[in-house]
Amino acid sequence: MRKKILITGASSGLGKGMALLFAKKGCDLALCARRMENLETLKIELESINSDIKVSIKSLDVNEHDNVFRVFKEFEQELGGLDRVIVNAGMGKGASIGTGYFHANKQTAETNFIAAIAQAEAAMEIFRKQNAGHLVMISSISAVRGFPRAVTVYAATKAAITTLSEGIRIDVMNTPIKVSCIHPGWIRSEINEKIKKVPFIVDTETGCKSIVKAIEKEKANSFVPSWPWAWLHWFIRVFPSGWIAKMS
Repeated sequence: MRKKILITGASSGLGKGMALLFAKKGCDLALCARRMENLETLKIELESINSDIKVSIKSLDVNEHDNVFRVFKEFEQELGGLDRVIVNAGMGKGASIGTGYFHANKQTAETNFIAAIAQAEAAMEIFRKQNAGHLVMISSISAVRGFPRAVTVYAATKAAITTLSEGIRIDVMNTPIKVSCIHPGWIRSEINEKIKKVPFIVDTETGCKSIVKAIEKEKANSFVPSWPWAWLHWFIRVFPSGWIAKMS
């Protein structure tokens, strides 16, 4: 079992949910996010769940790339190595292209993809040195095709994450290092709390349980929760564009 786990974007939503589940499994945790006050509260909660685990927390804006490398190295030293890094930090701002929201779309692109490259680089440097480790990239069901309106750039960044993870996986395929890409379906969290009509949406706890289960299987790609996304993602790829417009 991989016992020393780093999670980015851990102060809320899926990151927090995963941390709670891994704490119950007895894992030592390295948690980072921008909101340090949330991390401090979470650390207390995690240690109350399992007093035997070590929980290290640090403030990190993943768009400050030099700090990503520094924080990951500090976590590695504090935990005595890292077994798994979960690249989870992200955002969902945006609007239809050409409607005056370039800044929001740019911010989503930089946070969800450029910053993810920095996190993957920092993690893989550690794993290559150890010749062991499990890199987990959190993508999305929206990675499978283009989506309209507020999801346009978000979906594009998640498609990039899926492709990035595949490239890294191929690069280390003959080593002990594993690379997994998780594609969550609609899971209620801060990133989508204002969106009311969402098909097949599940609560955060249910969604995080399915994510953690998939992570621990260490498959190349997982679509979660498995019902309906394990099969529905194939149909979404070929749905008529008019249907996709209604779903979004």
